[in-house]
Amino acid sequence: MTGYGKSIAEVPGKKITVELKSLNSKSLDINTRLPWLYKEKESEVRSIISQHLDRGKIDLTISFDVLDSEIIPTINRNIVKNYYNQLKEIADELGVSSDEQLLSAIIRLPDALKTEKAELPEDEWLLVKEKIAESARELDQFRIEEGKSLETEIIRSLNRILDLLTDIEKSESGRIPAIREKLNKLLEEYVGNENIDKNRYEQELIYYLEKLDINEEKVRLKKHCEYLKEKIASPPPNGKILGFITQEIGREINTIGSKANDAAIQKLVVMMKDELEKIKELSLNVL
Repeated sequence: MTGYGKSIAEVPGKKITVELKSLNSKSLDINTRLPWLYKEKESEVRSIISQHLDRGKIDLTISFDVLDSEIIPTINRNIVKNYYNQLKEIADELGVSSDEQLLSAIIRLPDALKTEKAELPEDEWLLVKEKIAESARELDQFRIEEGKSLETEIIRSLNRILDLLTDIEKSESGRIPAIREKLNKLLEEYVGNENIDKNRYEQELIYYLEKLDINEEKVRLKKHCEYLKEKIASPPPNGKILGFITQEIGREINTIGSKANDAAIQKLVVMMKDELEKIKELSLNVL
């Protein structure tokens, strides 16, 4: 499920921004972008996020407003003096005058400058940890609000499927008698009543009509729709089970369409499939 959370912490000399974004994913996939000062805390950062969020592709970004002040280059005096003495000695041997440009050249040589790496203050890290948790809670609240909207849309589509199922029940009242009558006419036309074995015909007819019966599918479809409503209202995580239930709903709808042998019912089945696709798409956003 998509979501966003952001929090800001201020410490002496800098402002720290923590941002969390999430996209749909079947599992928890955490991607972090951390300043070098926090690299050693990456495993702890992941642990904090996993305590608040169950699924999703999570992107965490921690940034400083003022980062350069954390890195202060200093001159490595011993190295510079050593370079200077060697170069001056070589210049004297070659009879070359050494001037003020020599020092600027030395500064560019390896290890002439060194960078003092700042340590992460414990107080700052404790504050950043709280801001990560705060951003995760904000992102989760964002998801909850989005989830309410998703629930409304899914319930609407489920009710639409149930309404279409009611229309199918109305449409099929004369379906079986019409099929029986059509078969009788075909037999009379191509075989003739005098050549029909009535007992065998009734047996075959019953077998054939049983294959067209959709009562069991209608009952199962209703139960699956009610079960889906129940799971939507249950506490998360329930996104995966919604996917399983929609598969079962789709199976019953397809079976009704294949067994109906009726244009009006098949039209209603197509409309059911359209609503089911909406549900499937929406359920991908549910944790």
